[in-house]
Formats: sequence, C-alpha cells, structure tokens
Amino acid sequence: MKHSRTDMQSGIQVAADTVRAGGNPGKSPGNAAVPGRRGGLRRLPRPVYGHIDSQSNILIPRHHKHTWAQLSYATQGYLQVWTPDARFVALAQRAVWIPAGVTHQVRQSSHTVIRSLYLDADALGLDWPACRVLAVSPLLHELIRRFSTLPIEYDPDGPDGRLARVLVDQLAVSPDAGLILPWPTDPRLQSVCRQLQSHPDSALDLGAFSRRLGVSDKTLTRLFQRQTGLGFRLWRQRARLVHALPLLERGERITDVALACGYDSLSSFIAAFRAHTGVTPRAFAAGAREDDPPLPG
Repeated sequence: MKHSRTDMQSGIQVAADTVRAGGNPGKSPGNAAVPGRRGGLRRLPRPVYGHIDSQSNILIPRHHKHTWAQLSYATQGYLQVWTPDARFVALAQRAVWIPAGVTHQVRQSSHTVIRSLYLDADALGLDWPACRVLAVSPLLHELIRRFSTLPIEYDPDGPDGRLARVLVDQLAVSPDAGLILPWPTDPRLQSVCRQLQSHPDSALDLGAFSRRLGVSDKTLTRLFQRQTGLGFRLWRQRARLVHALPLLERGERITDVALACGYDSLSSFIAAFRAHTGVTPRAFAAGAREDDPPLPG
C-alpha cells in the first residue's frame, strides 16, 4: 500500500497531538508516555523516535519484541537480526525493518555502531508487515544520524518535525537490498541447516543429508524449496557468506576465509560474496572498520 506525503504528515501530527493530550491513537499503544533514557521504553514519545542514548541503540541480546516497528541501522560495521523465520544481514548502507510484534534478536560485532529508529507504522502509513532489509541512501543515512541527536520530545510543528517527515518520505521509497537467510520450521530441515551453519566448510552434498534423514533427494529438495524458498545449494552459499562476515571484519586473510567457508577457489568466493552483498570481501573488510564521521556541531 502506498501513502502520500500528506498522509505521513497527518500521521505525525495526529499522533503527536495525542501524545500531548495523553491519549492513545487508534490501536497503537506506542504514543502516550515519555520513556526513561535507559530505563526501558514503554511507549513512544513521538511517532518517529530515535535518540543516540535510547534503547534502540543499545544491544538487547535476548529475544524480544515491541509494540512498535523498529528500523535497525549500523552506521559503522554490520548487524544481523534473527527472527524465527530468517536471519537478516545488514551491511553498510543497509538497515533491517522489524514490524511490531515480531520476536527478534539483534546481533552485532564490537565495531558496530547502531543508530536505530522506533516508529508508529500505522500512523506513518508504512504498511510493511514482514521483516525486510532496505538500502539506505546517503541522504537517509544523514537524516538518521541527525535525527538521533534531536530532543526526545521534539516539536512536530517545527524544523525537527519537518525533518521527521522527510526521513519517513525517504524511508518509504527505500528499495529492498540485503542478505537474507530463511530459517525452516521443519525439525528435519532445521538439523540440516544447523549442520551447514556450524560447519560451512563441509563438503557434504544433498544426497548425504538425504541418506542421513532417510528421505529421497527429491523429498529433501522439495522441502528446502517449500520451507525456505531457496534450493539446497543457494541456501548453503548464503550460510557460508554469513559465516564469512565476522572473519573478514576481524581482518583474516581473504584466502583463509574462503577456505574456512568451503571454497576451493578464491575467485569463486569473491564472485559469490559480491553477488550477494554488492561489494568485494576486501571492500567489506575495509568498510567494516571505518569510523562513522562525527556530526557537525
């Protein structure tokens, strides 16, 4: 569903008016109380909320969920969002959209810097019911960083409110662009996927897993396609690339990473990595450690 700029402006204004009045707009419980900075966010103070010292920028290692939508964005490094259905990987210039009510866990490296947003998706007209990885344009990148420095209770009628509207406009037109590893629900297939994830250098083929499970190759092939939307080979390739990310970020040699991920050919590893991430392993390794430049004073 597409929404006009006027719809988004109205959503921001109506929700903000309700905050001031102490009420609850519609079915969303997220806009009635001002949270403590680190004491746990119970309700959103504004329909678009994100502060540099907010809960959205602090790693919550356990699985959890919110009554609002979340946009997790790493301005430095990369992050993974794990849900029961998939692993969503956001490299540079990408962010993960997490709808309200979705159980998730955010994983990050020691180099990662998160600048995330919490949003009242209903009020803003962002009709995205499932998790997705979005490309972050240079403009949206700067808007997210600047927004994290605004007062928590910014004036929706002033310059800060207009900044929020531009940010939502830019977010609404962001295309899908990410590395997603779907996770199956079938216990048999989960055991295969855990094996592939734990031992990315394994040379076991589909036939070996079929014999282990006592099913035919055709049955396992159909199961992979039905449960993950991917074939066995493509799923394993994505799992290997996800495994490669922390190794590259730590500065390990690309040849060693390729071998650790089951690739006999360095060129094939580089080609696969670039096809799924849009960058070479060397470029990723360099960018993962780049500092996010400070905001102008």
